Amino acid sequence: MTLENESISGEFILLGFSDRPWLELPLFVVFLVSYILTIFGNMTIILVSRLDSKLHTPMYFFLTNLSLLDLCYTTSTVPQMLVNICSSRKVISYGGCVVQLFIFLALGSTECFLLGVMSFDRFVAICRPLHYSVIMHQRRCLQLAAACWISGFSNSVLQSTWTLEMPRCGHKKVDHFFCEVPALLKLSCVDTTANEAELFFISVLFLLIPVTLILISYAFIVQAVLRIRSTEGRRKAFGTCGSHLVVVVLFYGTAIYMYLQPPSPASKDRGKMVSLFYGIITPMLNPLIYTLRNKEVKGAFKRLVTRVFLIKK
Repeated sequence: MTLENESISGEFILLGFSDRPWLELPLFVVFLVSYILTIFGNMTIILVSRLDSKLHTPMYFFLTNLSLLDLCYTTSTVPQMLVNICSSRKVISYGGCVVQLFIFLALGSTECFLLGVMSFDRFVAICRPLHYSVIMHQRRCLQLAAACWISGFSNSVLQSTWTLEMPRCGHKKVDHFFCEVPALLKLSCVDTTANEAELFFISVLFLLIPVTLILISYAFIVQAVLRIRSTEGRRKAFGTCGSHLVVVVLFYGTAIYMYLQPPSPASKDRGKMVSLFYGIITPMLNPLIYTLRNKEVKGAFKRLVTRVFLIKK
């Protein structure tokens, strides 16, 4: 029996850590605080980047895309998680699960390529500074951003369809906090080897290939920065690249651990925590990493606050 033959009005039960009720209050606090900080931090970056003309550059254009992505990314899962933690019926509707699966997968895939594009932007800025405005013109930036979003949503259509077509024979208990491909595949009552192989192949395509290109870009960037004679110039170059590199390590490290390690019963709870890290914690940390290490963003934020204060006066 496939999903098409089952009731669309059915529900999935999201187990999370329901077998450990003492964890629910701490998790609720962590999820709520993280979500609030994610909204505030990413909205701040979007507003500052759009309202301050000094930040109308390719770097902040891509950073705005990342912030918008992170906002939608967390909103697709966290509100439902907060509701379920407070409820004795930890359920999600079939339609809600489909939407959550599609959006979470689409935005996660988009971020994989977007971080790669951001490293390419840094590579051109530092290694080809005289040609930067010619290579990273507005149309090129729009094309690169569009390619990231289209690739991510195309991948989500394929993977979501393959996952939802698997027969689950009435199984409804999802051993996770939200609807994610590995957790939904475990509901299937048929052999999922082919699906797991497809998931592994696509994960390699969306994770390892961008990571490899990012590492190659940074190898050239480090060489170029070390040739800069000015200490201030080297510090500024390493500062802008360092923020991006920290985000890359946090996102790809946890995603690779989740999608490219062999499945095992011992890693079940670790997998849940890792998913929470790249699905909730990383989007919260991204704006903090980019603002705390970036004088341009902090300066733009101060100018925006001053402007708002003067208008109120």
